Amino acid sequence: MRNRKPLGLLIPIMSIVLCCPGLAQQSSKPLTNASVVKMVQGKLPESVIVSAIKSHPGNFDTSPDELIKLHKAGVTSAEMDAIMAKSGAGAAPAAAAAANSAPAASKSRLPVVIVMQKGASQKLPMEKTQLAETKTKPSSMKNLAADSIVTQSMQAGVNTATMDAEMRMNSVAGSVGVQQAGGVFSSILAQRKPSVTYVWGVPNPASANVLQTDAPTFSVDFSNARNANPDDFAPVLIRLTPAQNTCRIVGASQGKQDAGSSAAADWEIYSHFLEERVTSQSQKLGRGKYRISPASELEPGEYGLVLRPISKSKKFSGGQVARAQGEGLMFDAVWTFQVPEDEQ
Repeated sequence: MRNRKPLGLLIPIMSIVLCCPGLAQQSSKPLTNASVVKMVQGKLPESVIVSAIKSHPGNFDTSPDELIKLHKAGVTSAEMDAIMAKSGAGAAPAAAAAANSAPAASKSRLPVVIVMQKGASQKLPMEKTQLAETKTKPSSMKNLAADSIVTQSMQAGVNTATMDAEMRMNSVAGSVGVQQAGGVFSSILAQRKPSVTYVWGVPNPASANVLQTDAPTFSVDFSNARNANPDDFAPVLIRLTPAQNTCRIVGASQGKQDAGSSAAADWEIYSHFLEERVTSQSQKLGRGKYRISPASELEPGEYGLVLRPISKSKKFSGGQVARAQGEGLMFDAVWTFQVPEDEQ
């Protein structure tokens, strides 16, 4: 009887020992992209997934196409960075790898936007919005698009030759030739009022950048922006409103009639700004570096990516906004694109 008890204990101990090689083999199996997606779909906490990636061997595919698939599957920025670090790519942002952008782009003093669609990437040209003044209150984009004062101002245009030349030289210093479009029609406004509506728009009824997908992903880098703090801004996707076959309305805000000539940073442009935002998924990958994509497929139409202040109460110098300098350039810049009717 005394020999049976040790034998009874020995059986479960031996079972555990025999199982250990299998457990060890299972725990040492390299994690893959599919493993991470499975953990994400299993609703494991981000911290647990990141820890698992760091503590287990990994065999990850970090090609642009696979990174985009991971992003669409809900893999977070922290999880992406852990994958990149584990795969030997360092802690470089996943969006930068997915965009496959030229090294010179990160040194640009102007913001850079790259669109990724169907496995290919393309740099979008930066455009400068024009400003117009009107008495119409910013109650709806439709009303502003129907305002003849706005469309006439946009049609008259702004002298952007200086701006274009400086953009080619990667500098915006001294862009004194860029003037406020609404000033051309100041005589139309018979009675000066304490405040007017400023309307931001881009010329032409349609963008020349026609996408081949309704689910694009954008890599945005404004980390080296001139005379602006990258931490104060974030990218936003908006829908543009075509106006009388002359331009596309970006947004509008009220301000003092002489706001465009003021050097003081006292204009809260964005506190009551009217624009049509697109619900998006945005990830901050570093200082002034983001990846952003629409939360759902885009309907056919005109769209734009813009940079907006994180704080609604941020104040701007009207002079900088009118001349597209410093933080005014950040707010005035737009990267337009079109989703066509026959997109498949």
